[in-house]
Amino acid sequence: QVRLVESGGGLVQSGGSLRLSCTASGSISNINAMGWYREAPGKERELVAVIRRGGTTHIQDSVKDRFTISRDGATNTVVLQMDNLKPEDTAVYYCHAENVYAHDYWGQGTQVTVSS
Repeated sequence: QVRLVESGGGLVQSGGSLRLSCTASGSISNINAMGWYREAPGKERELVAVIRRGGTTHIQDSVKDRFTISRDGATNTVVLQMDNLKPEDTAVYYCHAENVYAHDYWGQGTQVTVSS
């Protein structure tokens, strides 16, 4: 089993920045990808960014010029750096991990609120 714990959410003004962190623990040796999803009120959960073993990344087009994702293998931590935040970025952000058997793991979520 894998446990994911997120931190770093909060309330910021439009144009501000936040850094979200996700730390994995448990049976982590078989993780092959970690990333972030978000879920806004009344909308379905959507992929934001993902980083795979070897360091390749994918970032959603709507945020690719403003967000970056990185991973520290030694501490099993993934960081989502969010710059120039907009009100439409307001959502609960969830950390996600996938292992080599295509099993999925989810964190509890952290709230990000961007005011205009």
